[in-house]
Parts: sequence; structure tokens; C-alpha cells
Amino acid sequence: MEIQPALGLIVAAGASRRMGFDKLTAPLLGRPLIAWSLAAFDACDDIATCVLVCAESRVEEFSALAAPYKKFRTIVPGGSARVESVRNGLQALAPHETSLVAVHDAARPLVTPALISRVLATAAEWGAAAAAEPVSDSLHRAAGADHLVATISRDNLWAMQTPQAAGLQDLRAALESATASGREITDEISALIRAGFRPRAVSHGGYNFKITFPRDLLLAEAVLKSGTP
Repeated sequence: MEIQPALGLIVAAGASRRMGFDKLTAPLLGRPLIAWSLAAFDACDDIATCVLVCAESRVEEFSALAAPYKKFRTIVPGGSARVESVRNGLQALAPHETSLVAVHDAARPLVTPALISRVLATAAEWGAAAAAEPVSDSLHRAAGADHLVATISRDNLWAMQTPQAAGLQDLRAALESATASGREITDEISALIRAGFRPRAVSHGGYNFKITFPRDLLLAEAVLKSGTP
């Protein structure tokens, strides 16, 4: 379905603790990892303007990285947690409060303009949506560090990805309500569900994994070389 031009919000304020080095500027086929997400949002016809959120100490550095992408003209500092970073980004987008916004984790460099558009179209129809994959692995709960004690059914379980999209006003209200209640928010969909929304999962069949460990960079490079993200 046709949608009105929407907003993009890329979150790049993480500390890369599990990676052991700064993954957001790690080279991926000749350019910084973050550049792949910037380019995808910049090329998406359904996105009108974007905000990039990064660590306060890196605003100047990331402003230079975002400079080639015309839709990124606002770079804002994030907070100590993802929810704070997203709220800062939404505040920067406040003049466009009637628009849909797609929030994306910069650590997912395989996102495509087509996927962004699909998530936005689904959010326009259902109120909120997110890229996601059905859980395929067997799941077990552990007691302590590694003693497996219970099996969890994977029926109707989805692994969330980004982008995650909703109306800017709706998302801001959901995040503020969740924060005020002291509830833990791991992503935007968590807050929207708690606010009464029933977001739709957008299963896309492509590669959109998060770069968490060094091996993930090698996998992302192989996917990009294959030309089938």
C-alpha cells in the first residue's frame, strides 16, 4: 500500500562490549559498518528525513560519517540505555509528529530499502510493525549459568529485528509510559505491546542479523558479496 513519507531513526550509541572493538566503524567491504544502514535509509523512497543517534562523545565523528547521505542532517547524542537514545531521537523528530517513524539498530547492516518500505507499509495498516523471524531453534531455560532445566515451546515465538515502526506520537507515548512505570524495555515493540498495540511481525526471508561477535562480520561480508541480502 502507498504510505506518506516517513521518518528514519538509526540508533548507533552502543558500546560494542561483546564485540571487543568498535563494530559500528569496523570495515565491511570497504566502508564503515554503520554506512550500510545509512545508505539503505537514504535510498528508501518512503523515508523523507532521518536522525542518527550516537554516543555524545562521537557526535562530530558520526556527523562526518553521515555527511554523504542527504537525508541525515540531524545527529543527536544518545543516552545510557537504548530507550533513552530512541527518546532523544524522537525529540529531534518532534516537528514531524504526525508521521510514521522506523527505528533501526545500526548494528544490522544488511537492512534494505525494500525491507524498510515493507515494515512502514505494515505499520501504516496495523499501527505498528517490525522486521522479525520465526524462532527455529529449540529453546531451553537454564538454572544458573548453564544447567538446562526446562524446554520452552517455540510455537508462535518470533525473534525481533529492526526496523521497528509506529506513529511517532504513539511510540513516544509508549516509551514514556514504560519508562515512568520502571518496566524494562528491550526494544520499541516491547513498549508498544505494553501500551496496548498489537504490532505485526514482518517476515521477509532475507538476511538481517545483528553484528554481535567478530564472526558476524565475516558472515555479513559473505552475504553482501553474494548480492542477496
